[in-house]
Amino acid sequence: MFLTIVLLLSVLFLLFVHFVYNTPVPLPPPSYPYSPPYSPDPVAPSFTAFPLTMPSRGRKKNASFRAKHHRTMSSQNSIKSAVVSNCVREYDSPDSFDSSDGDISSTTPCTSASSTTTTATTSAPTPTSSSSHNTLPNGVSISTSAKERTNRKNMAARKASSPMAPAFMVSAPGKVIVYGEHAVVHGKAAMAAAISLRSYLHVTTLSKSHRTVTLNFRDIGLDHTWDIDSLPWDLFHHPSKKKFYYDLVTALDPELLDAVKPHAEAVSLGRPDEQRKIHVRSATSFLYLFLSLGSPQSPGAVYTMRSTIPIGAGLGSSASVCVCLSAALLTQIRALAGPHPDQPSDEAEVQIERINRWSFVGEMCIHGNPSGVDNTVAAGGKALLYRRGDPPMVTPVPNFPEARLLLVNTKQSRSTLTEVAKVGKLKAEHPLVTDTILDAIDKVTDAAHQLICDQKDKGETLEALGTLFRINHGLLLSLGVSHPRLERIRELVGDLGWTKLTGAGGGGCAITLVRPDVKEESLQGLETQLNAEGFEKYETTLGGDGIGVLWPAVLRNGTDEEGGEEIDQQKFENAIGTDGIDRLVGVGGGDERREGWKFWKRASASASPFP
Repeated sequence: MFLTIVLLLSVLFLLFVHFVYNTPVPLPPPSYPYSPPYSPDPVAPSFTAFPLTMPSRGRKKNASFRAKHHRTMSSQNSIKSAVVSNCVREYDSPDSFDSSDGDISSTTPCTSASSTTTTATTSAPTPTSSSSHNTLPNGVSISTSAKERTNRKNMAARKASSPMAPAFMVSAPGKVIVYGEHAVVHGKAAMAAAISLRSYLHVTTLSKSHRTVTLNFRDIGLDHTWDIDSLPWDLFHHPSKKKFYYDLVTALDPELLDAVKPHAEAVSLGRPDEQRKIHVRSATSFLYLFLSLGSPQSPGAVYTMRSTIPIGAGLGSSASVCVCLSAALLTQIRALAGPHPDQPSDEAEVQIERINRWSFVGEMCIHGNPSGVDNTVAAGGKALLYRRGDPPMVTPVPNFPEARLLLVNTKQSRSTLTEVAKVGKLKAEHPLVTDTILDAIDKVTDAAHQLICDQKDKGETLEALGTLFRINHGLLLSLGVSHPRLERIRELVGDLGWTKLTGAGGGGCAITLVRPDVKEESLQGLETQLNAEGFEKYETTLGGDGIGVLWPAVLRNGTDEEGGEEIDQQKFENAIGTDGIDRLVGVGGGDERREGWKFWKRASASASPFP
């Protein structure tokens, strides 16, 4: 009886030992680097976070992309990753040690990803030097190889390093104000439309050891890096100051702006004053958004911006940039849903307005008192009627006619802030007269909107819209915001179409609605004259898409690379001119939409308030 009990206990003990040594080491689930704690949105419905998976054709490319970035990690993390992937099932067999000298006589090797066959290794020769032996806590002496295996087994139980996010891109269009310039700043309506000229932002996430953030606006010569840990996080995250991604911010906090100022003013030292002023404003906008939407745990990243939109030409280049920055930062903190083809329009609308709200904050950092129309068009695309207010009213114009539009850049730089201030001063000095002019501009805009909604004969509609072009320009001229070069463009165009300034004026661009019966020879002659006098002409498409995302940054560009071509930072920076940018990453247009780019689509409601 006693022997039977001993035998049963022995069997149970052996089963217990077998179970312990044959149980795989559990691995903790990998954590994503962008997981700061955010309060739930009390207003917006709950949506699935921005998908971190990629199209099937880009998976292989993304695997190589992550492998490329992991090579920059420290050697310790590299060893840890290798152990986690290859030595999960490694363990020391109970009979691995010879009782006479403690050397390993047989081992159970790692079960690798490529093979599940277990083979025995030959015993290593017994070392003669005691220095080659190490002692475990139980007093058993093992060789160096056994110690290494023990260390690897311990590291396998640790948390694996979080993988870096793949590089991705966002893009937003420029805009032209068709009717209502300057009046919109004073509460009147303006009609604006997206154009095919766009800004593109490439985001590269750095490894955890790189605690820096870089802003690289190659086209304006801005390239600066900040230490993330040195930024004023405490003030931005103070309970009395903290803003969440779903908040509506209609004014800048002076104290937060003062905290950002010394960091922004550190850029481009030694550059000419005018250039440095643009750089400081751009840096201020970026840092204010980064500190508002990010956290002290935000990963290091490089934000590289390229644009095909002429800067300082009244085409909403700064708003396009701010929309890109807003979308990229919100994407990184997983505050956006989609975009995807089956996304409901009301859900897409929430994402667009979330991007729009924060892009307006960026615009305030640059312009002080922007109207909000530029960023609204850049975020939502197409055409719209916009009236500033609390909240602003946005009325989509889905029936905006497809008309041939010439856009001519005067190459005369000007400041939106200066031109807006000029009208403000005129209103303060002559309030009755100025208000009458602004009311007249508002009536022109309403008349154009009604004309488009009536959908009369296209030829008659175009003629009437052209007449309203001429009236609108005359009213803006009376406000003092035109420029001799803008007037010269109107002279050169003559009877070929209807021309007006667009944007703040004082230079910038003019737009021409071309008459349908104009001959191509006449337009070619006009282009020759414009080039001879130093103007720059574009042919644009009105009513394109708004903010778009390319996740990951992989496109088919006619290369033989499997899955498409990775758009890395170097390729993006080296694209030459607007044509080079369009060939490399351009979203395309119409039926030639570039595969990979996805866009949030604004609902075509009759009228919708800014949420």
